[in-house]
This record gives sequence, structure tokens and C-alpha cells, in this order.
Amino acid sequence: MNGDRIYIRCTDLTTGYRAGGHMRVVTTSLSESLRAGEMTCLLGPNGAGKSTLMRTLAGFQKPLGGSVEILGRDIRSIAIDELARLVSVVLTERPMVENMDVEAMVGLGRMPYTGFWGRLGKKDREAVGEAIELIGIGELRHRMVQSLSDGERQKVMIAKAIAQETGVIFLDEPTAFLDYPSKVEIMTLLRSLAREHGKVIFISTHDIDMAFQIADRLWLIDRKLGVCTGTHRQLVDSGDIERYFLRPGLTFDKRDGLFKIDIQKI
Repeated sequence: MNGDRIYIRCTDLTTGYRAGGHMRVVTTSLSESLRAGEMTCLLGPNGAGKSTLMRTLAGFQKPLGGSVEILGRDIRSIAIDELARLVSVVLTERPMVENMDVEAMVGLGRMPYTGFWGRLGKKDREAVGEAIELIGIGELRHRMVQSLSDGERQKVMIAKAIAQETGVIFLDEPTAFLDYPSKVEIMTLLRSLAREHGKVIFISTHDIDMAFQIADRLWLIDRKLGVCTGTHRQLVDSGDIERYFLRPGLTFDKRDGLFKIDIQKI
């Protein structure tokens, strides 16, 4: 692991957006880092600001205050084409493509290097092949993307991000449409990418118990409570996990740090 190498650092970060001439603040005063070799999960309810925070860290929208640095450089000073060689993003939305096979889809990850026309050279084809093999989808190489299951499609999109050869991969709800075994497979795959290949893996997810068990670090987000960060054990011991997520009908076991359904209160 390269967990001591800071790849992204935010300092006194305020996130939000402008709507109707007004500035809507989502999070404030966040100072934290994302390190190579670690998988971090961002957890919070719908509307808490997960997507806004992720988009700001990825450079898709500007901070309202404070700063985001990538490898010590202010993200606002990095050109879009260079940023695409530093950060890749896997979104929840299913790709709207027809008559494109898996190999071609993964090849789209090379666009930051090939330019508008997307002609793949030898190095590009090697990067695509390595990504396909790394994610274990070699048997899907010539399948049409629209014929894939949700789990297969998600692996293809992760392979596309790997082919992009960035140090950071942001993933927005990567397990949203998957059955439980597929969720476990995708999350363990992402953890191994962080640990074995020294990447920053930053995931927005609603799979709380899975994130508790597999993530190196957790970022908890809530509109009223703000953002709280730490390891699972740190957040259990501090009481922050209960503060952010405990609801009627649930109990929290501090020994294993997981929520349980309280049948007696349903």
C-alpha cells in the first residue's frame, strides 16, 4: 500500500452550487485527504450532498470556498485534458450505446491520450487489454454492451476507468443495480485496485454495512451534521456512526460496528 502518499487534499472546502441567482451551500469547512492505496466510501442519505462533493473533488464544478489540490496543484489551475489523465469517474447511469462491443467501450478510456478521433495506437491497445484482463472480463471482449447484465456492465465501466490510467477513480453508486453477490464482488475488486495498484478509490454508496466492513476510511455526510471522517472503528468509538445513521427500528452493535433491525420496534 501507498497510503502515506496524499493524492487529493481539500482545505477548508465549501461545496455547493448556484441556482436562481442564489448560492446554495452544501458542505463547509472540510479539510481532508485522499491517499494512494486506500479505498474511501462516502455515505449519506439522498440529498445530503454526496454528488456535489464528489463533483467538486473531481473538478467537474468549482468550490464555493477553500481549495482542492491534486498532487499539490490547485485543481482550478489544471487544464481539462490534463485532469482527464489524473482523475477518472464511473457514474451510476447506464451507458446509452448501441452496437458497441466491450473492447471498444473500454477503449473510450484512452480518449485523454488519443484525441478527438480516438485512434488507438499500440500503447493504447495494450492499456485496454491489460484493463480487460485485470478486471477479469476477457470472455466479454466481443460482446455488445447492451447485451450485458448490470454486473457485467459495471465491470466494463470500471475497466474503462482503469484503461484511462489515472491515479484516482471516483465511483458514484457502483453497486446500485446489483444483487448482493455482485455487490461483494465489485467492492472487493475495487479494494484490491486500491491496495495492489496504489490507486485512490473514492466511492459514493448507500451500501452502509458493506462499506463499514471493507473501506479503509469513511466520509459521513449529512445536511445538518456536515461531513465527518475517519476509520470505521474511530467513527464507532466516537459515536458518530450512530449520530449520523441511527433511526427508529434500528439498533447499533458497537462490538461489530453494524446496524441490526429491531423487530420489536417495527
